[in-house]
Amino acid sequence: MRTDKLPLAVGVILFTVLALSLGDALIKLTSGNFVIWQIFVIRSVIAIPCLLAIMAWTARDALRLPRSAGWTIIRSLLLVGMWVSYYISLPYLSLSVAAAAYYTLPLFITLFSAVVIGDTVSRTGWIAVVLGFVGVLMILRPNADDFNWYALLPLLSAVLYAIAMILTRTKCRVEHPLMLSLALNICFVLVGGIAAWFISTFPVELREGFLLAPWARMGTSQWLSMGLLAAAILIGSIGAAYAYQNGPSSVIGIFDFAYVGFAVLWGVLFFSEIPDLTSIAGMVIIVGAGILSLRQ
Repeated sequence: MRTDKLPLAVGVILFTVLALSLGDALIKLTSGNFVIWQIFVIRSVIAIPCLLAIMAWTARDALRLPRSAGWTIIRSLLLVGMWVSYYISLPYLSLSVAAAAYYTLPLFITLFSAVVIGDTVSRTGWIAVVLGFVGVLMILRPNADDFNWYALLPLLSAVLYAIAMILTRTKCRVEHPLMLSLALNICFVLVGGIAAWFISTFPVELREGFLLAPWARMGTSQWLSMGLLAAAILIGSIGAAYAYQNGPSSVIGIFDFAYVGFAVLWGVLFFSEIPDLTSIAGMVIIVGAGILSLRQ
């Protein structure tokens, strides 16, 4: 039985969400210059050789097919779908709102644990679920005239991420984090390449926007952006796998919420996005509900 390494796992998840939040802020900054599939392919083409070099240097035993190959593939595809949903929302939402909606994921973990796995959910857990969705309603305000349908995409991302992290701890715990990261980046290249080929068959007048536009030309600044995004995805994909393998989800998930704080900070610094009081209250409720659900 693998022994948890909780202090190290907590430090890793904090550094991971710092890197991921910065990467996501860069995605938002560059969403007018790239198409999402170009980011997926080029970012991972840069990351994969780095991963292979790290594995050859530090973990040669990981250079093999995963023991749970099927679950590893499913996990990777779930995470690709998660990032597609989240990234598509970023050009249309403030970073803090997208982050808060996304971090309803502990509530979905609670629901899935009860419905799919059959875990017993305490009264505290159900109170957390209700409070969390009250917080979501405060942020999204579905009855308001300015309701943004793109705000539902981070919720879909939360569902996919919650399932993927449950699989990480229950089905992929014996896999090396570097191999899980490699599998994820290979899936990014394959999915991004297939999507780009399929979109290339569309009429020219339909090929626009972050999802369907042609690939942008790559200059020095573009390659620098891709290098930074590759570093972020390397840290994120390795760090999340390591943290959830080496610490209880109920504890690691609490520190995972640091992403919301980082997202608010980058939103203010990079985009001058200052949440109103209702949105801030909704974020606080979501974070509190998520921590409550994890601590039940």
